[in-house]
Amino acid sequence: MRAVFESPVFSIRHTLGLALLLLLTACRVSDHRTPDTPVSAADPAGSVWVVDAPKTGGRVFLCGTIHILREDDYPLSPAYEAAYANTDRVVFELPPGAGEDSAMTTRMRELGQYPADGSLESSVKPETWDAVKKWAASRGIEASSLNRFRPWFVALLITSSEYAALGAKPQWGVDNHFEARTKRDGKPASGLETVEFQLQLFAGLTPDQQQEMLEQTLGEVSTLPQEYASMIESWKHGRLDELGEMLFREQAKFPDLMDLFLFNRNQAWMGRLEEMLQKGEKVMLLVGTGHFAAEKGLIELLKARGYKVRHYSEAKGDL
Repeated sequence: MRAVFESPVFSIRHTLGLALLLLLTACRVSDHRTPDTPVSAADPAGSVWVVDAPKTGGRVFLCGTIHILREDDYPLSPAYEAAYANTDRVVFELPPGAGEDSAMTTRMRELGQYPADGSLESSVKPETWDAVKKWAASRGIEASSLNRFRPWFVALLITSSEYAALGAKPQWGVDNHFEARTKRDGKPASGLETVEFQLQLFAGLTPDQQQEMLEQTLGEVSTLPQEYASMIESWKHGRLDELGEMLFREQAKFPDLMDLFLFNRNQAWMGRLEEMLQKGEKVMLLVGTGHFAAEKGLIELLKARGYKVRHYSEAKGDL
């Protein structure tokens, strides 16, 4: 069990991405393409939108990420390369390198673990604990090793393990790819949030919310491969309506979780985005694609404030 928790698949840096994948729902490529292989005009359009502030000349590329990908999901759409080439700095959800050290891993375990007198078994419904044991057995994990951890932590562990089984790993995520690029190129980069803030989103969940998260995760394990394939296909082609449908079809059941993980954060980011645009900056913003969808998504929020928002395929002639 120790190896599972210390695996890069369970990196603290991607806990929020796992949560959003949870709410949605390592093979080598045959032609030996790598993340640095040049893209072609025939590649998919990508989930990239261009936001302009005509009065100041400010421009923000809204680049939708998937935090956990497979090696053969590369190369990325030309839209991402264009965004990187036409901006002066990159902004991620978290600052580059945040949360990768052992102290942050320790902090995550600290928040996700019950005190000595607590346990997962005593905190969830009997049928939920039975489902956890069944899942653990299917992955060769001792259920007792999960019993000290809170439902949100176990939900993320299950999700990360299932995506790892599909060959999807954080090191292939879009965020990691461009973090490495900015470091290599010396390009300025920063983050919108801190690791502690993101961890507190989970630590602050009520017992009922945590049980909802765990139950939903367990219920979707069997359909995850199909859901993931559909999500990746929609993301590659910039089909925001399809992504929104996958993300929000359970919204009525879990509105508080959607507000917490998506909509409230969108609102909190708007001030930073407007500051960039009003200062005339050229910025590549890399955040989970789910933040762009729906009326409370960043695209509609920016349009409502008078900014010009176009998909990259419509705006590329103006770059």
